[in-house]
Amino acid sequence: MQLRKTLSVLILMVACALGLPAQAQEERNPARAADPNAKAGPHAMRIYVGTYTGPKSKGIYQVRLDLASGSLGTPEVAGETANPSFLAIHPSRRFLYAVNEVWGPAGKTAAMLSAFAIAPDTGKLASLNQQATTGAGPCYVTVDREGRNALAANYGSGSVCVMPIGADGRLGEATASIQHKGSGPNPRRQEGPHAHCIDLDPAGRFALAADLGLDKVLVYRFDPAKGTLVPNDPPAAAVAPGAGPRHLAFHPSGRFVYVISEMASTVTAFGYDAQRGTLGALQTVSTLPADFHGESATAEVQVHPGGRFLYGSNRGHDSIAIFAIAGDGTLKSLGHTPTHGKTPRHFAIDPTGAYLLAANQNSDTVVVFRIDQETGSLSGTGGAASVPSPVCVLFLPMP
Repeated sequence: MQLRKTLSVLILMVACALGLPAQAQEERNPARAADPNAKAGPHAMRIYVGTYTGPKSKGIYQVRLDLASGSLGTPEVAGETANPSFLAIHPSRRFLYAVNEVWGPAGKTAAMLSAFAIAPDTGKLASLNQQATTGAGPCYVTVDREGRNALAANYGSGSVCVMPIGADGRLGEATASIQHKGSGPNPRRQEGPHAHCIDLDPAGRFALAADLGLDKVLVYRFDPAKGTLVPNDPPAAAVAPGAGPRHLAFHPSGRFVYVISEMASTVTAFGYDAQRGTLGALQTVSTLPADFHGESATAEVQVHPGGRFLYGSNRGHDSIAIFAIAGDGTLKSLGHTPTHGKTPRHFAIDPTGAYLLAANQNSDTVVVFRIDQETGSLSGTGGAASVPSPVCVLFLPMP
């Protein structure tokens, strides 16, 4: 063994002297081999998990993901708060925001958005403040790319709002609040508007809100300096009646938007005009296998950072649907992977594009899958963590 080590060192010394590539170093860190000045990437990710609180859950949990093995550490409570069902991190990585999806009598709720400071060494969350989301049943939050505003969607009231973010991470009172109006053909689920998400386009000029109750994606012109939303012209794009749009995802190119519809279990691909903020429908595909006849509803949709694959979660079929993305933005089904749990309400793809983590709400697990970069297929790493009622997964790179 000692002789082998000595020979390896001698070979490396000769290679360096002759200016030959050091293969062992390239294999260990390809990015650094290509660029000697490149900084090493993160070795791990801190995962924040939003939950529905109750007898088992206390709030927001954190767990460490090892990027080499795909294994998860032991979860611990990062911060206590009521029903933090969706999370967002400030671009500075210093602050975290969580909706508090708390319902009261007759649909009334103390609808709040909570701000936390992130301890850089431990990941623990310190409460900063809360602000009202000016609606009922908040279910979604995002932060603009400058970190100046938080935007939230209220499912219960069918409304969206904007709150300014101070230099200290605290939230100010809403500078914009828009109430959606109308209904859909399903009297049980679409008796009125139900805003399920609001996201900004890559340029940060337009905000898109998927409203399950209206079967529409509403488009607003967004002013980050003033924190205002103004209906675009045209003000919305429609999906099929009764489809129930839930979440949406932009393609990295900014040319396409994918809207997943909860009630119809479909994904609709739209072409996106970034100058005008307009959507043009290209295609609608099912997220379920053709031979599946049980009950199921979609939840999350995400595009792989490389732009070649799209993923959507099925609750009931309990799977991740996988699609290839063509150059024209259309989708081709590549199959389905079971999530090894029940009711995958949310999932997330890590920023490196190597892993997908599925949050199985009704089996209290977060499960890790490795993503094949060539085929888009998912394979379990064996990594899993027990987290009570997980409903949102969020990544934060660790040093």
